[in-house]
Amino acid sequence: MKRHLYILTLALFIVAGLTVGCEDLSISVDNPTEEGGANNGEEDDNKEPETPEEPQEPEEPQEPEEPEPPYDSDYPNTSWAEGELAWVFDMNVVPEVVINVTEGQWNELLKAYDRDNNTAEYIHCDAEFRSKGETHYFEDAGLRLRGNTSRKRPEGNGGEMHKRDNADWHHCHFMLNLRKYQKDDAHELHNVRKIHLKWHKDDRAYCRELYCYDLFRRFGIWTAAYSSYCRLWIHVEGDAKPAYYGVYEMIEAIDDKYVKKRQELFGDHKHNLWKCRWGATLNYNDIHSASIFYDDDSGANYTYELKSNVENFEVAKAQLVEFTRNLSQRTGEDFHDWIASVCDVRLLLRTYAVNVAVGMWDDYWNNSNNFYIYFNSSDKDNYKFFFIPYDYDNTLGTSSHCNVIEDSASHDPLHWGDTGRCPLIGKLLEFDDYRAIYIEALNELCSPENDLFYYERSIARINGWHNMIRNYVVNDTEEDCEIKDRPAGWGNRYDYRILDPSANVNFFRLKAASIPEK
Repeated sequence: MKRHLYILTLALFIVAGLTVGCEDLSISVDNPTEEGGANNGEEDDNKEPETPEEPQEPEEPQEPEEPEPPYDSDYPNTSWAEGELAWVFDMNVVPEVVINVTEGQWNELLKAYDRDNNTAEYIHCDAEFRSKGETHYFEDAGLRLRGNTSRKRPEGNGGEMHKRDNADWHHCHFMLNLRKYQKDDAHELHNVRKIHLKWHKDDRAYCRELYCYDLFRRFGIWTAAYSSYCRLWIHVEGDAKPAYYGVYEMIEAIDDKYVKKRQELFGDHKHNLWKCRWGATLNYNDIHSASIFYDDDSGANYTYELKSNVENFEVAKAQLVEFTRNLSQRTGEDFHDWIASVCDVRLLLRTYAVNVAVGMWDDYWNNSNNFYIYFNSSDKDNYKFFFIPYDYDNTLGTSSHCNVIEDSASHDPLHWGDTGRCPLIGKLLEFDDYRAIYIEALNELCSPENDLFYYERSIARINGWHNMIRNYVVNDTEEDCEIKDRPAGWGNRYDYRILDPSANVNFFRLKAASIPEK
């Protein structure tokens, strides 16, 4: 009853205070059959100064700040993040990030990419972070390229070095590591050491991944990384002015620091964090043929890559293998009771409800890809297992024919993937009590009473973000210089929209129609 009263109060508050409309005349809603890329010919009327000026507040009204949810079983106490993560990753502002690098170091980054386009080599840089009236300077930080299939050369073509004041800039993903070379508190930003700087690849709507991470947090999924917008400049020494890379995502790095910040919720922070890439089925039948190793800074992509506690790799690997054996071979009530003893089943299923609601097909269950897991003990039998969501750019109508999924909007949430191949979620849903948790979570997400996944609430939220960033998207790469409401052109459902409320194209409405009733 207490939770229902809270939801009703929140809904009345939002209805009374919301002033952001559901239409944005600056957003292009394209013909579903239209093809084409970025508006590369668009001119930037506001030339960037050598030292970027603090952005002006947009004139459009902003969505009112919402009250914090109550800290009950669905919304655990995350007040520990308010002075740290919530300050750095604030969806209500657009911080400025300026990277200063010598020409020699920048050329080293280009050479590293030419040697190995999957390079993880860092270069030295200085960094500046401006937000909410504060300016933070970091001397001798580290910068490297990021991404798997999306990793790109940040300037020119292979073999070319920096062209002073005539560079051919390209959008790409970066990792900014403030403490890479200097291990002191002065090289932390409100206790944050690493920031993923990610361009909006395949998302002309400039919102998909940030929407998903925001939705996880609204739904009380404390394992989700923090994220927000920013504006990014890169100034190569000798150039007349910094290169403006445009509006980027900032995403919290999932590493040992991420775990330590949440140690009270995880129960411990000193044990085994795994990054899981394509082929990570958690199936005992193929675990012995999978590549399993620790992060060795080589840039190699392992199926299961241990990111923490690497000095105890063999013990961690044995625990992972034993977990997959239990997951695959236990059945019936034996499985039901075992999984409850090693996992917060409610948290896991509510996490996966968000995953399916946003149409994340490139995930664990369907494509054995894009997630982290954490074991809060190194004991092979006595631990708690946590599933950590990750990488949400291919969502909200960016659909693909992949494994069992042909349409990410209409596909049955109860059969999202091949359970025989990826057993974790499907085996849980075989039990009435676990399935009820999952279905209840899906319906809670889609309810018009909640400011979660319901289409009108989602459209208003995204329009508010667009109001905040639209004046900043034109950039010196001349890529993605216009916000457009359309999914990636390579997808199999180009007609889906997120801002058009029409019942036949709006992804939020179409996805909600696929949700089973309680």
